Order: sequence, then C-alpha cells, then structure tokens
Amino acid sequence: MRRVSLRNLLAHKVRLLLTLISVILGTAFIAGSFVFTDTLKHSFDKILSTAYQGVDAHVQPKKDYDVGVPTSLIPQIQAVPGVKAVQPEVSAPIVLVDSHGKKVQSGGAPSQGGAWSSSTGSVGPVPVILSGHAPAAPGQVVINEGAAKKAHLAAGDRAFVISPYKGAVPVTITGIYKTKTETGGYVGVFFTESQALQLFTDGTHVNAVDVAATAGVSQRTLTDRIAALLPAGKQARQDIQDQITTALSFVTYILVGFGVIGLVVGTFIIYNTFSMLVAQRLRELALLRAIGADRKQIRRSVLMEAAIIGVIGSALGLAAGVGLAYGLSALLDALGTGLPSGGLVLTVSSILIVLIVGTGVTMLSAYAPARRAGRVPPVAAMREEFASSSGHSLKRRTTIGASLLVVGAAFTVLGAVSSSGGTAALLTLLGLVGVGVGALLASPVLAGWVITPLGMVVGKPFGSIGRMARTNAVRNPRRTAATAFALTLGLLIVSGVGVIGSSFKASINTLFDNNVTADYILTTQSPIPVPIPATDAARQVAGVQSLTEFYGLSASVDGRHDFGSGVDGPLSPVIKVDMTKGDGQPTGTSMLVSQKVADERAWTVGSTHRLTATGFAPVSVTVSGIYKDDQLLGPWMVSGDIYRSLTPKNQWGAEVGLVHAAPGVDQAALGQRLDDAVNSFYIVNVQNRDQFKGQIAAQVNGLVGLVYGLLGLAIVIAILGIVNTLALSVVERRREIGMLRAVGMQRKQVRRTIYLESLLIAVFGAALGLVLGIAYGTLFARTLKGQGLSTLSVPWGQSVLFLVVAAIVGVLAALWPGIRAARTRPLEAITSE
Repeated sequence: MRRVSLRNLLAHKVRLLLTLISVILGTAFIAGSFVFTDTLKHSFDKILSTAYQGVDAHVQPKKDYDVGVPTSLIPQIQAVPGVKAVQPEVSAPIVLVDSHGKKVQSGGAPSQGGAWSSSTGSVGPVPVILSGHAPAAPGQVVINEGAAKKAHLAAGDRAFVISPYKGAVPVTITGIYKTKTETGGYVGVFFTESQALQLFTDGTHVNAVDVAATAGVSQRTLTDRIAALLPAGKQARQDIQDQITTALSFVTYILVGFGVIGLVVGTFIIYNTFSMLVAQRLRELALLRAIGADRKQIRRSVLMEAAIIGVIGSALGLAAGVGLAYGLSALLDALGTGLPSGGLVLTVSSILIVLIVGTGVTMLSAYAPARRAGRVPPVAAMREEFASSSGHSLKRRTTIGASLLVVGAAFTVLGAVSSSGGTAALLTLLGLVGVGVGALLASPVLAGWVITPLGMVVGKPFGSIGRMARTNAVRNPRRTAATAFALTLGLLIVSGVGVIGSSFKASINTLFDNNVTADYILTTQSPIPVPIPATDAARQVAGVQSLTEFYGLSASVDGRHDFGSGVDGPLSPVIKVDMTKGDGQPTGTSMLVSQKVADERAWTVGSTHRLTATGFAPVSVTVSGIYKDDQLLGPWMVSGDIYRSLTPKNQWGAEVGLVHAAPGVDQAALGQRLDDAVNSFYIVNVQNRDQFKGQIAAQVNGLVGLVYGLLGLAIVIAILGIVNTLALSVVERRREIGMLRAVGMQRKQVRRTIYLESLLIAVFGAALGLVLGIAYGTLFARTLKGQGLSTLSVPWGQSVLFLVVAAIVGVLAALWPGIRAARTRPLEAITSE
C-alpha cells in the first residue's frame, strides 16, 4: 500500500503541485511570523546586552508617568555600599531638522536628545566618534551615523533640534558617532551635559540613574541595597525586556492570525482535492479491496499521501516563511520603521511547530475522504463512475448546520441587545463563529438555493451552455460549497474590516463636523507636541481672534491616577461644549468634568478635589461644570495654569492648537500667514477642518489597506482552490466532455461552460461572505460605540466592487482548466477508463 500511495502521488504531478501550494501558503505566514519575531527578539536582546554593559542597577521612577528621579537622590545612591559609579540618564523626544528644513524621519524608532558622556564619566559603553569631535560648548552636538547618512549631514553642518518647550534650537554638528545599540531609523542627538539638563529636564529630576557595582557585588545585591534606601530600584534590562516581549507578542499574534486564516482556507482546498482524488480512484481502491486490502489499509494509504504532502508542503512553507520574514524585514527597514537589523534566526521550536501544524492540518483535511474511501463496498464502487455524497450524510450535515445557525443567531441577538461593550463584542463573536460554521455545514444546500436562480439569470444569454454550467455548478453541492467557502471566509473578514474602517472615518467626520468650529488646527506628526513658542507665534498672526491650546495632563485625582486636559484660551469659539450643569470654561482652580466621570465618582458642581503629581505641590480644584460625554474633550479639563503647575516645564507643549479667525478675514490668506508664522518650527502642521479630517482618513485607509493586503493571502488561496477544483473536475468529467465534443460541442463552448461554472461558484462564495461580513461588521461597529465609533457607515460601493472582482477572479481562475477541457480528444476520452 505504501508503494501504491507513492506511485499515485508521482503519477498526478499537477494535482500534487496544487495541493502543495495550498499547504505552503498556509504555513508560510506562520513560519514567517515565528522567524520574524525570533529575529527581532534576538536583535533586541543583543542591543540590551550591549547597551547595559557595565550597568548593574537601573534606578527609575516607580510609575512611567512620574516626573523622574530627583537629582537630590544621586549622592545618596553614590553612598550606597558596593556602588562604584553613578551616571544620570538625561533624554527626551526631539525632532532633528537639517539646514534645509527637512525633518529626519525615524519611523518607529526613538528620536531622542541626550547628554554626551565621556569615557571617564560613563557607566556603560561610550559611542565611538567616527569623525569630528565631542560637543564642548552650548549649541554643539554629535549625531549618530544612521541619522547622518539618512539626512546627508556631516561634521561642521548646521541643523536644528526641536523640543516642546524651547522650540527650534540651532545647533552645529561637531561629530558623527557610532553605537552597537542603534536600530534602523534611530536618531540620537547628544548635547553637552549642561545644555542637555537645560533642554530635557526641569532642573530637579533626571530620567533615570545607571549604577555600576564594585568588584564582587552582584546585580541582585546592589539592587536590593538601593531599593532599601530609595523608593525605586530595578535590576537593569529586565523591565525593558518584558516590554519588548509584550510588544513582539502582539506582532506574533497578528502574523500567526493571518497564517491560521490561510491554513483554514487551505483546508478547504486540501479537503476538496482528496475528495476528488478518492472519487477518481474509486475503481482502483475497489479493486484493492477485492484482492484483499481491508478498510484500514485503504484509509491509511490515503492518509499516507496526505502525510507526505503535508511534510513536503510544510517544509517548503518553512522555506517560504524564511523568505517572507526576510522580505518583511527589508521592507520595514526601507520604510524606516526603526526596527533593528541582523541575521535571521530560525529556532528548532519554530521548525517543529510549522511542520506539525502543516502536516496535521493536511491529514485532518484528508481524514473524511479517507473514511469514505474505506467505507465504499468493492462491488458497488466498481459499478460507480464517480463518488457521490449520500443523501443521508448531506441531510445530517445540513441539520447540524441549521442548528448552529440558530444558536449563532441567538448569540448574535443577545450581543445586539447587550448594553455592555465588552459583553456585546464577546456574544457577537460567538454568534459569528456559530453562524459561520453553520453556514459552512449548510452551504451545500445554500449553494443550490443561490446558484440555481443566479445561473438562470447569468446563463440565459448563453442558452444551453449556460444551463449546462448551472447544472455542473450544483452537481456536487458538497464540493461546490467547499470551493466557494474559501472565498467566503476571505471576503467575510475583508468586508467586515471595511465596515469598521468606513464607520471609523464617518465617526471622525461627524465628530468634527458637529463639535469643532475652529477655522484652523495646529498639530504635529511627530513624537513631540506643538512647541509653546509656535502657538505663541500663531496667536500673534493678524486675523487670529483667539487660539485655544489643549494639553495632555497626567495626574492623580483624589489618589487615583488619571489622564485629562489642560486648556488655555476660550472654548466656545473653537469647540462645542454641551454643558448639562454649571459653567463651560475652566479658569483658575475650576474644573470641568464629563457626565460619565460625574456619575461614576458621584461628583457634583461645587465638589472639591485634589490633583497631585510627583515632585509638585498638590492643587485643589472645584468642579464648576459638567458636560455631556465627548471623545474630543475627554474625562475632565482644568486651566492651563494648573497644567503648568503639575507638569515639568521641559515637557510643556500643546497636543493641539485651535485657531478662531476674526470676522471677515480671508480664510486662505489667514492659513498662509499661519504657515509662515510656524514655518521656523518645522514640525507644526496648519490645517483647516477638511484637511485634518483627510489626514485622519488617510491613516485609517493605510491601516485598513494593510489588513486587506495581508488578508489577500486568503483570497489567493481561495483562487487556487477554484483552479484546483475545476482542474480536477475536468479530469473527473473527461468522458462526459469527450462525449459532448463527439456530438458537436465546439472547443470554445467547452471553455465557456467551464468559465460560467467558475463564475457562479465564485459569485456564490463572495456573496455569502459579503452578507456575513457586512452584517457582523455592522454589529462589531456597534459594540465600539463607547470607543467613539458613533456613526455606522457601510461601504456599499466597495462591496459591489468586491462582488464584481470575485466574478472576474472566477473567470480568470477557470482559464487554465477551461483550456485543458477544450483540448480533450473525443475518442480518447470516450474509450478511457
């Protein structure tokens, strides 16, 4: 039986290749995700081990939102037994601008300013100066090699460094340095220590403190001694490694998710392939049964073929995954996302997971056809030309599918009426799973219901050719359903994501149209907020009646840490505040709160609360007004004075500046004057409401486009499934096609029949996927209402386009099988066994 299985595989090379492709595509994404994340983890571990070389303890604030480590604690750390050296860490986000006013893009990598440390004053490794010299006076800086190459800067060039509090700081580049810890898009600018303290600290705190131990003192011992004396002490590297692991796990989940989708879609192809394989070999298998092979041997022979295909396909998928990871790394590096570079890492665990998953899925897909092959009586099989599903099995399958549809619908209804966003999302997800699996099981019946009338309409212009295509499409409903459902799954996810993306853009538009009345909006697309000098300059522009700044404020309110807003300038001219009680403008020590916060915390107009931030004197505020919940306004607002009293001055900066024009001012001319006023700050964008909404929409489109691109894998596999099924179907119907050719059917009519059959299958699968995707995309959008998705928008035009594309894809997928069918020689086909 082993020899029979091997010879059968080698005898059908095209069928073997098509099945292998489905396994390869499914496993490639899983393999690529593991290789990609393993490589990043290895690179980050290497960076951390180098960056923290010589650092035995790292003192930092207990909470990420705390100001920093007080400089008054540094002498106390130095006095701890076992401490050899102490180095304050001074850094802050900045933007580097070359002499031509062009920003140096870092992608997702840090863009930071800091203090240069000499070899005598440094605890860790000191970067190597490649050209020039270290900064020696205010206004002198050194920059890293990667940033210098990207911006075409060299020692002696002039540039600008943008910081939130100081704005544009002119600098002269005195040197270019190199460090082993540099990532792809990293921008590192080092000043003299005195200027770095002035620019990046409030004068009384530093970001962290690195500590080196004397000989014989371990990291753990040193950390424990520091922790006993100070409020914060951590072993170097571990906290950062944990953060990196968490971030990389998110990437892994996404890529593995797409790999699973690919494997699920590939499962339908593999199942179809082995179902048709069994059908075509029915006489052969019956003959084997007649000469002594039992059911188990027949079943094992089919599963053995599946195992061989699974192992080979998984191995090739692993190789493709390595190539995918390499290509992804190269693409992200070219885009300047800031990820570290390094050789690809392929672990033993990743290899085993890919091989086991790929082989297991293939054998699982082949199990049902293998069982059917073993159950067919030898004599009956010899009399039958083709395999067919028993009415009983199809009836049982439909009954189970209908039951799951009812259960899924019940969960969906419960999710739709649930008032809790999290509960509604979970119930809707369960409903989607139930309805999706139910639709899969019931799809043979659904195929007949949909394809028959659709075929009457589409096939009518083609006469008997159209009727024949419709009949062929529903001849084996189990096979048609499995072929179409691969496309259904892909379009279900794509259309669902499309609804959510479209609803998000519509919600943003509605939110701005109904609430924002500002004429111009000042923002930045950088890691730092709008510099204070920039908003000061914009406020002085002729034609500006008022400018309102919103600041992000992190503080503890009555002992509970929270994020709110500080506001300078009038609210009513630039944004709608729907007050339910009290005054609508935060001034002095007054505070405005949202209705949700007031209800949750039992706050009322006149109640007094305490705001605190580490390193600053507490502030008492009084609630002067309560406003309706608004995504733009946030949970609470205080005056700009309170914001500044609780925020280090080096971090002062506006999240957004809203400009209200004076009556009768030419809007276009005002926009140009604002551009001119903030031009010297380089990073500030001046946009009207429509331009700002367009910017947000472009970001959403980019994210949705990325998802579409990745989910395109499922569509590609589905197309291969149609090609595979039709190609095998042509082989299965060879005698029938030969007979039709013998009685006068022309080659172009044979091709047309195959094309129409494929079109009907593709449109059925696409239509089912679109209906489910739009329905559940709408329901999931509703569950996100509390997160700002307030307006539902279904992209009907896009959905119709998907349906048209599916029809075109169906015809394209049938080209090769159609040409192959048309080449069938009548006499050879009729006399073939």
